[in-house]
Amino acid sequence: MNILDLITKKRDGQSLSWEEVNYLVQEYNNGFIPEYQMAAMLMSIYFQGLNNKETNALTAALAASGETLDFSSLDKIVVDKHSSGGVGDKVTLVLAPLVAAAGVPVAKISGRGLGFSGGTIDKLESIPGFSADLTTGQFVDLVRDNNIAIMVQTESITPADGKLYALRDVTGTVENISLIAASIMSKKIAGGAGAILLDVKTGRGAFMQSREEAFHLAEIMVRIGKDMGKRIVSVVTDMNQPLGYAVGNALEVKEAIAVLQGKGPADVERLCIVLGGYMLALSGRVRNPEEGQEQLMRLLESGAALQKFRQMVISQGGRLECLDDLTLLPQASFSDEVRASKGGYIREIDARIVGKVAISLGTGRSCKGEEINPAAGVVLKFKVGERVTENDSLACIYSDKEEVREPACRELLNAFTIGEERAEITPIIHGVVPPFPN
Repeated sequence: MNILDLITKKRDGQSLSWEEVNYLVQEYNNGFIPEYQMAAMLMSIYFQGLNNKETNALTAALAASGETLDFSSLDKIVVDKHSSGGVGDKVTLVLAPLVAAAGVPVAKISGRGLGFSGGTIDKLESIPGFSADLTTGQFVDLVRDNNIAIMVQTESITPADGKLYALRDVTGTVENISLIAASIMSKKIAGGAGAILLDVKTGRGAFMQSREEAFHLAEIMVRIGKDMGKRIVSVVTDMNQPLGYAVGNALEVKEAIAVLQGKGPADVERLCIVLGGYMLALSGRVRNPEEGQEQLMRLLESGAALQKFRQMVISQGGRLECLDDLTLLPQASFSDEVRASKGGYIREIDARIVGKVAISLGTGRSCKGEEINPAAGVVLKFKVGERVTENDSLACIYSDKEEVREPACRELLNAFTIGEERAEITPIIHGVVPPFPN
């Protein structure tokens, strides 16, 4: 095969065969296709798109480009969960131990945050001692022994996807839905789970800001998963306002623990129960998601989910005393209140603005490898639809950067829209693809 012929073929709108797609991925991953030619291919794909067979072929080739995990020795259906990311999204910290407490193995390979969307690994690593740097052998052992483990994605898993994503990032070819779907699903396929729950977020604080885009992505990923023999469901969820109240690594750990104690925000608890119900149904543990939700509520109320979280943290090196005394988690040097300039109903809390303010305080990275401050962040005091009076504290910011305090407070105030009429509350669940059972 000749790379120039394949670029021309795709540029002219023709379909690539499975063998041609596999050749592209293998040769690029091995360094035999230069970046300028792969950039030309990506731009051709960006404009011409990929059909279903091409998208499946790309997913499979990316998944096969590195190490793949095998949980067949467990003799149980292992489940995995992926979120497309959002502001204050600490769902995995609650959902994974909750589902594991129900006897369903959860194997979660997660990434670090980049941009306004926080990373699960960064949140867990704000617990002193916790390590997500596991070998695949350690990962499989922990899933077998504890029903749960969370590890950071390594360069040995889907390495071709890592290289392609970096190239897409600098060539203006990120926003192609087939490339996005193949990138996400290749990591899920390589992760070895038999069942996959996808949480596709939509709204101001999500990468897919329109419902149409979110459902389209959900449908493509579900089709890929089904074609590759996976039990899979995608739930499209809301991210117009931040999830819960806390945005920031250690702050979100505290809020996740509060949810596991039955004292956390209602929106986080409800989302975790709904998603978990689908995970239990996918695993075959229950007959339907509603039965799964009932079982998970009992586990939450009994404290079993909290104990499973503690077991996971201890097994991965985290200090138990930090869970018993949350003041031992990282604490910021400065805190400032953001106060309402007038009274009324909160009509909007712009999640994207909140996320960007949190980044400026030190919660995340503006470039790969940048250090983060685990103590930094924002804690909101209200949700959309609630009434405030003038000078009420709307939120509190936390940071060690004195120079960002004043501009951060000004910008965060812009996230709140206050009016005389109560806003219509957007449901947290927009829909499910496909409607269960599938």
